[in-house]
Amino acid sequence: MARLQDLETTATFTGAVLRNERITAETSDEEVREIELEIDKNDFSYEIGQSVAVFVPGPHEFGNPQHMRLYTIAEDGKSPSGKTTVTLCVKRCFYIDEFSGERYPGKASNYLCDRQPGDAITIAGPYPTPFTPPEDETAPMLMVGLGTGIAPFRAFVKHIYGTRGGWKGKVRLFYGAKTGLEMLYMNDKKNDFAHYYDELTFKAFEAVSPRPAFEAPAAIDQAIEENATEVWDMMCHPDTHVYVAGHEQVAELLDQAGANIAGSKDKWERRKAELKAGGRWAELLY
Repeated sequence: MARLQDLETTATFTGAVLRNERITAETSDEEVREIELEIDKNDFSYEIGQSVAVFVPGPHEFGNPQHMRLYTIAEDGKSPSGKTTVTLCVKRCFYIDEFSGERYPGKASNYLCDRQPGDAITIAGPYPTPFTPPEDETAPMLMVGLGTGIAPFRAFVKHIYGTRGGWKGKVRLFYGAKTGLEMLYMNDKKNDFAHYYDELTFKAFEAVSPRPAFEAPAAIDQAIEENATEVWDMMCHPDTHVYVAGHEQVAELLDQAGANIAGSKDKWERRKAELKAGGRWAELLY
């Protein structure tokens, strides 16, 4: 995907909030919300998994009039009035200033999480997704996601088994979160991956942090290593496509697990380089 500064963002329009629903438990430290927007643009068309730019009105630091952030379209639909709707999966984020140690709210995530039904949000797009299925429907696909990185995979899986009518190749999804409460779209309330479990080619593996109270990373590397033989066989298949999404930490965890299942870091890096050179490795990290 292009860098933010390279995107065409002058053609903006509005999206009215229809629904802003928390999808993690109220008792959870992690707040993730599903926000549905009604698009006020008659010719707006897109594909699931593409992104839209959300603009946060300023002023902001350094005199910037607005702040922009990309969010993946997790689901589509129609409003009661017949207009196009898009649904975004948004985690309320905070960051710690490395110099002062102060905790600050993420601009875009907190702005979106605080919107109420009827509020108008300025957006632009859609923008292409790096996640497109291969033309050969027998090609194996390996997906690895962390945190809100589940949003593009949710859209991706629905596309290949819904819009495209199924997939003959093996599809494996490894998805991690801090605790079971944060298994977005896989928890009791939003378990809409469940109906894909009866697909012969699809299987999802959930991984949670072994020590959530101590900010330990999700055990996605452990889940991958527990399925080392299958994962490495898929990595070595000449037609496999690999997709990685979510917090940048997911790339580090995948590399750690990959080095172990490959037998060495060098062997893993060589295979990953081959996949990238062949256009069969795609990442969407934040």
